[in-house]
Amino acid sequence: MKKQVIVVGLGQFGLGLIRALSQTNTELIAVDLDEKRVNLAASWVSKALCFDATDEEALSQLRPETRDVCICATGDQSKEVGIICTALFKQLGAKRIISRANDDLHARILKLVGAHEVVNPEWDFGARYAPRVLSENVIGEMVLDADLVVSEINAPKKLCGKSLSTLDLRKIYGITVIAIKSIKTGQVKQAGPTDIVNVGDILISASSKEAINKLLDIEG
Repeated sequence: MKKQVIVVGLGQFGLGLIRALSQTNTELIAVDLDEKRVNLAASWVSKALCFDATDEEALSQLRPETRDVCICATGDQSKEVGIICTALFKQLGAKRIISRANDDLHARILKLVGAHEVVNPEWDFGARYAPRVLSENVIGEMVLDADLVVSEINAPKKLCGKSLSTLDLRKIYGITVIAIKSIKTGQVKQAGPTDIVNVGDILISASSKEAINKLLDIEG
């Protein structure tokens, strides 16, 4: 069954979001006050509508209470618009509300008026990109807990030409290699003890942040 998602606000974040979601089994409704943005979004969504998202009557016509997710992506516009839109989604019975914030205060207010989740794309991108500043071998990281991150790294030269069982990264560093993206085939497969790490391979691993830093010889 298709998920139904409303996205209000078609700035860079909103447009990027609907472009990505359009590649999935999702029925999308896009809303913005700017007709040019609405026209740009039209090819990716089921409905593209031009109206003021602070208009309760107009917003209610989308029946947000029947949709799986309602997203207020208006952070690059007026903060007031995002707060009112979020509050209206809550008032209209939306089951899951995701709102974009510009700063900490904005995030707290969005939570108070009804957002179930608050995102800040700039902060999130900065957090994901920071590891690459420290090491060119780090492609990306997802923090799952204080002591657990899933990391995507270019295989260090000191690992290449050896099998995972020989390297025994779990014992030496506390790193579990989950999958390997092969430079030869371009395919990602679940890692096994007999897999050989080749130059150019990408390793997907689970460990503490400190373990990855130790493997890659990153200070701090």
